[in-house]
Amino acid sequence: MNWLDEVKWDANGLVPVIAQEQGSNDVLMFAWMDREALARTAELGRAVYFSRSRQKLWFKGEESGHVQTVHEIRIDCDNDVVLLKVTQQGHEPGIACHTGRHSCFFSKYQNGQWVATEPVLKDPASIYTSSPR
Repeated sequence: MNWLDEVKWDANGLVPVIAQEQGSNDVLMFAWMDREALARTAELGRAVYFSRSRQKLWFKGEESGHVQTVHEIRIDCDNDVVLLKVTQQGHEPGIACHTGRHSCFFSKYQNGQWVATEPVLKDPASIYTSSPR
């Protein structure tokens, strides 16, 4: 059996993916992969996702330069979620979020509202040549 056949793809042929920073274990982002994206990620050693809004492969960092080098690919016990252990490239500390922050999970629930708890490390307008996701 092909290792890709063991993944439980959803009705759209996608699987959710969590990118976690190797070393700090910070959860950087959540995205989706189709079969080709997961195969390319394993082949290239860099994160390749599937953009649902653009309906095409999305090579992380193709516009921003914020490439994710993949060290490990893991799957959960139900085979329906992928975890990537990555090094975030392109800025120190690495920027994974299109808002210019280290992590996409920068908002924290406090007293009935969402509060941004991480600073913008770089203005998104200076990162992207076209509008981000």
